[in-house]
Amino acid sequence: MIKRVLIANRGEIAMRILRACRASGLQVVAAYAKTDRHLHHLQYADDTICIGESSYLSIDDLIMAATLTGCDAVHPGYGFLSEDAELVDAVEKAGLHFVGPSSSTMRVLGNKSEAKSVFCELGLQPIPGSDGLITDVSILAEVAEQVGYPILIKAAYGGGGRGIRLVENREELDLAFEVSTAEAIGNFGRAGVYVERYFAFARHIEVQLLGDGQGNAIHFGTRDCSVQRRNQKLVEEAPAPGLSDQVLDDIGQRAAQALAKLNYRNAATMEFLYSEGQFYFMEINTRIQVEHPVTEMFCNIDLIQAQLSIAESGCLPVTQDQITPVGCSIECRVLAEDIDYRPSPGTITKLALPGGPGVRIDTHLYSGYTVPHQYDSLIAKIVTAGRTRQEALRRMVQALTETKIEGIETNLALLLAILNEDDFKEGRHHIRFMDRYTDGLRQHAETEPSN
Repeated sequence: MIKRVLIANRGEIAMRILRACRASGLQVVAAYAKTDRHLHHLQYADDTICIGESSYLSIDDLIMAATLTGCDAVHPGYGFLSEDAELVDAVEKAGLHFVGPSSSTMRVLGNKSEAKSVFCELGLQPIPGSDGLITDVSILAEVAEQVGYPILIKAAYGGGGRGIRLVENREELDLAFEVSTAEAIGNFGRAGVYVERYFAFARHIEVQLLGDGQGNAIHFGTRDCSVQRRNQKLVEEAPAPGLSDQVLDDIGQRAAQALAKLNYRNAATMEFLYSEGQFYFMEINTRIQVEHPVTEMFCNIDLIQAQLSIAESGCLPVTQDQITPVGCSIECRVLAEDIDYRPSPGTITKLALPGGPGVRIDTHLYSGYTVPHQYDSLIAKIVTAGRTRQEALRRMVQALTETKIEGIETNLALLLAILNEDDFKEGRHHIRFMDRYTDGLRQHAETEPSN
């Protein structure tokens, strides 16, 4: 039985996990790096424990923290060690619950190239590309010719938009391979890349899933994540606009059926490219996603509570028939970045957050908090919901307008510029949206105050 949970993460996701634990009647221990000794969630935890200077990447430190503070479970959040099978093994060896999938599942699906083969066998069409890992540029060149340019080179164990390079022709291949391999080793500790055909105007659509580890899985509809900058998402919404309920339910059911056949346990997200009426399987994330709140607002579900429940009981908290999505939900990621996308660490001197019906804020910010330079620039997620997409969009524009963050630079003006583009308002955006409108969006953003 789970009574006490170690949060092995930081920032807004740590605050989010704490709230879900409280709603489930669980005690919380917050593991923190010395750099993060002023994080917001630490004052609300039942206990806190320092795990080092600035890193959340030591498995030994996290296990020691959990055992010393009497925890029954470890929640990894997203990023850091959330998809590390060795952490899962260490947690379970210590006699604790890991809030996520099994280590064997994580090892199979953690290799994104191998995962494509697995789900191809389970009936999902993969993006055309290479089979298996590529560690030699000459083999890469042969595969690229077969697939056809342009291509994407991707780190096999990558995530968060890192280790990805767009290659237009053979002349660009050697350098792209070198950079992708270096990023793969630097960010994920493993070499090896794979190749995918590049669909210039596809949409990035994902399906939120839960599995019980016993051959049952359910889905919570789709999210459109096509608005991206440098392969990192900026705006997400549920459901994916412009597609019929039948089409969206079909891909959700197919994804759930495939997951069930793997006896997958806990939360997962399958990501697809959608182009010319076809869904192409891209990858699966074996953790909770940054953008999970947009699905929670759309489906009226607490996915973190669901994770905790599955970890304890091995049962799904709801049936597919009990999931009743309503209207539309939109999420904007607020980043500590300037107009040139450079990180903007510093101390928050003023903070005013929006409110009202259908508005949710996930953040760890407070006035006086110092945004450190050591971590990702995500500082808040603003989520709105409405009976229609238009209502959710209007609420988001108002929410962004009300948000005031002073002391650092943010991307608030850029987010407003995105929402005011006709192609976004009419649901015609795609993965090249930011490239196509970069000059106009930048000009618009520069005319608005950043806070």
